[in-house]
Amino acid sequence: MPLDKSIKKIMVIGSGPIVIGQAAEFDYAGTQALRALKEEGIEIVLVNSNPATIMTDKAMADKIYIEPLTLTTVERIIEKEKPDSILSGLGGQTGLNLCMQLAKSGFLDSHGIKLLGASPETIDKAEDRQMFKDTMESIGQPVIPSDVVCDVEGAFAFADEIGYPVIVRPAFTLGGSGGGIANNKDELGEIAETGIAVSPIHQILVEKSIAGWKEIEFEVIRDSVGNAITVCSMENFDPVGIHTGDSIVIAPTVTLADKEYQMLRTAALNIIEALGVEGGCNCQFALCPDSFEYAVIEVNPRVSRSSALASKATGYPIAKVATKIAIGYTLDEIPNAVTGKTFAAFEPTLDYVAVKFPKWAFDKFVYAKRDLGTQMKATGEVMSIADSFEMAIMKAVRGAEISLDTLNLPKLFNLSADEIRNMLHTTTDERLFVVFEALKKDITCEEINEITKIDKWFLYKLKNLVNYEKKLSEGLTEDIYIQGKRLGYTDKAIERICGEKVTYSLAPTYKMVDTCAGEFSAQTPYFYHTFNTQISGGENEALKLIEHSQKPRVVVLGSGPIRIGQGIEFDYSSVHCVWTLKKLGYEVIIINNNPETVSTDFDTADRLYFEPLTPEDVMNIIKIEKPVGIIVSFGGGTAIKLTKHLAENNVNIIGTSADSIDMAEDRERFDELLEQLHINRPKGFTVMTTEEALDAAHKVSYPVLMRPSYVLGGQNMIIAFSDDDIKEYMEIILST
Repeated sequence: MPLDKSIKKIMVIGSGPIVIGQAAEFDYAGTQALRALKEEGIEIVLVNSNPATIMTDKAMADKIYIEPLTLTTVERIIEKEKPDSILSGLGGQTGLNLCMQLAKSGFLDSHGIKLLGASPETIDKAEDRQMFKDTMESIGQPVIPSDVVCDVEGAFAFADEIGYPVIVRPAFTLGGSGGGIANNKDELGEIAETGIAVSPIHQILVEKSIAGWKEIEFEVIRDSVGNAITVCSMENFDPVGIHTGDSIVIAPTVTLADKEYQMLRTAALNIIEALGVEGGCNCQFALCPDSFEYAVIEVNPRVSRSSALASKATGYPIAKVATKIAIGYTLDEIPNAVTGKTFAAFEPTLDYVAVKFPKWAFDKFVYAKRDLGTQMKATGEVMSIADSFEMAIMKAVRGAEISLDTLNLPKLFNLSADEIRNMLHTTTDERLFVVFEALKKDITCEEINEITKIDKWFLYKLKNLVNYEKKLSEGLTEDIYIQGKRLGYTDKAIERICGEKVTYSLAPTYKMVDTCAGEFSAQTPYFYHTFNTQISGGENEALKLIEHSQKPRVVVLGSGPIRIGQGIEFDYSSVHCVWTLKKLGYEVIIINNNPETVSTDFDTADRLYFEPLTPEDVMNIIKIEKPVGIIVSFGGGTAIKLTKHLAENNVNIIGTSADSIDMAEDRERFDELLEQLHINRPKGFTVMTTEEALDAAHKVSYPVLMRPSYVLGGQNMIIAFSDDDIKEYMEIILST
């Protein structure tokens, strides 16, 4: 079915400010949608309140309203602009809720406006807890024993009936906001009251806890005539009980038997059909690890955080396809932009694994409670692609910018096996590293599985890394070096573990993400690195394109994961840098590892390397691309921190020089500069030890401001009022 000719003017509602559970992925989805609509010549009116996004850039829509996302404001803009349609499902929960309010109030009908994408009935069936439960039961899909209530007394009554613990899930919220696991009546009273308050319809679902089951997701897409495919399957490293946004996620699923996989895939397709979703949909399942029993957790009838991950993991542009479906096209009519030969009805195939690793803000809030549960706490994420889980998890950890390049967390080294065993019972952001330390201390995979319910497949993969490090610590040979590179270790990490200088070298080979496991050649270059077994390397799919390149090349460094102090604004800057360089006639290469961003869209740059922003990973790309220069000034602190290493390796830095950057970022050098310029500033000292810090504080007198060099957003800055504050601060700083 071709484009609906009655659609002339569409309003798109954005997702507003970045919040936990609703970050840059909706700018990515919205931008794809706007570009898809522009291709069709449709007039676009955009409403969004976030000025740091690509979607609010003047080139993206015909009319842009940077206004509060409130019902009154949106109604006023509709009355002025008179769109014939509104596109739901691309503005996160914020946009979805506004579309529902407009539809239910009768405002859309009274103005003759169509709601494209998910209909109000579809949204209700997925978001209203009671209707969702009824719909699942009507098609024979198992749901967890639960009850929908609107008051605390109802929650108590159901919990008394099924027993504790119970999970509370508010209706029409995102990121698990207002929900949680209650182990007793007191906890339930507190969580239920909060959940009812934050739900727009003051409704919560109280369900039996099945914490410990596997959590599996399917990203599904369907058109108006019922064609549907599963774009991507994803499996959480962490079992049910931890919000999927706080979980390490691997795509595709790796621990399921074929019968389990087909069972859940069929269920996802049946669900999207029953809901009548036209566009993208995320289905979350809980699967009992000891049987074929499963239950539907929830369904998002819109593009979501998982949609961005699935898009980047497969190369399938879900938001773009969902937009084309919304304006009338069917899956077999929408070309696959990556291959240029297949269509959107062609289900993606992965011949690699992708791992998502969350980014938390606990480095800024060192006293915050680090426990994880059903309410999301991560501010962003990174994704890595590799031929094995071991290499992918290693890439993800070093790309997450948590001062680690292996799974070894120094503060755990001196703890006993029993202390580590006790820590396994607590779910925090450091659980992966606690598990790794447990394996190093010879706690078995079986025991760890019993405590954490993390699948043994993952544990044995981590055990492979433990075994390698043990062998490496006994001495480095060429074979051991090659093994380490294939497992994802950098040269620096190998040297640190073995205590020897690395004298071998192994060049990475760059493989292409093509959505079809090499069955068709890709038109859109999108790469990840791996290592072949031979020192000489192997087929390098990136080199084929580089050899035919005629234009001068420039590398742009992205900004990595979204975190407090470094948000979507740096992705906005990076993308504009890429666009400008392309207009000037350069071939532009971008390096970034954030799946939520426009910069990692398949067609933003001439070539995309989905890689960690670390010295070795970046230098490996520079060695094959041989650019005329590299731009670091748009990637925030992430890119700036690489400046010194790049300069030492004679890489031409375009813009502010490495020395000038260091002069501004290094506290001591900046102080010297101000002295030379006779500019007044607060009296201060550069210190490296606790003793020096105490001495400086006594000279200046309390209170004193403590702040490290090369940080952003005031990270790890405090005001100290006493010697005890100084000692505590320096202990934290020196341990990172």
